[in-house]
Amino acid sequence: MTNVKSRDDDGAPASQTLSRGIRILEVLADAREPLTIDEVAARLGVHRSVAYRLLRTLEDHGLVTRDSAGRVLLGARLAALAAGVAHDLQAEALPELTAVANELGMTCFLAVLDHDECVTLASIEPRHAVASVAQRPGTRHPVTRGAPGKAILSLLPHGSWPADVPASLEEDLTDAAVRGWFDSHDEVIPTLRAVAVPLSLRGRGPAAIAAVYLASRHDDAEIAARLGRSVAAIREALGG
Repeated sequence: MTNVKSRDDDGAPASQTLSRGIRILEVLADAREPLTIDEVAARLGVHRSVAYRLLRTLEDHGLVTRDSAGRVLLGARLAALAAGVAHDLQAEALPELTAVANELGMTCFLAVLDHDECVTLASIEPRHAVASVAQRPGTRHPVTRGAPGKAILSLLPHGSWPADVPASLEEDLTDAAVRGWFDSHDEVIPTLRAVAVPLSLRGRGPAAIAAVYLASRHDDAEIAARLGRSVAAIREALGG
């Protein structure tokens, strides 16, 4: 039997084992709850023994762990790795996210671009809110959906946009860019609203800070104005 190996974009052989290991981390992150080895194998589309070997390696490195029932979940080592991503940006953004979250009573987060997706890099929930929205770091969705995704998309040249951007979205982006902020309702998670302001920093990829909520006494323009002040503070701290 011929062993056909996949190759990356440069023609070099790609590592199927590494790819599967990374995919397991993505599966566990998307699940939001511990999974059995059989469930991991099914979602990965591999035999249980393959999934078990991969999980043992990830467990040895602290990237996954198991609960008392033997179910698998992400390990603490991932948090240490994530903290190193755009460390200075996170360091400057977190105090601003905290201030906005507590002032407005809603979850505030920093999002960045990853290929054609909008990814949450850091998130803060309000301290004293009766109910707040959980927006976990690592949460991702298409950059063409949701307020932070559209804010990020507005910073990209048209030639770098995903191929499936509809004309209606392009018109919305043009209109929203004039006012400097973006909003969404029911676009990523049903019932949730979001407001986002683009964060453009010299020498870095596009980003945005956003607030997400179910209901608020603040209107969207007020929320955007407060986010805008935080964007200005972050840009000034990082040399704009």
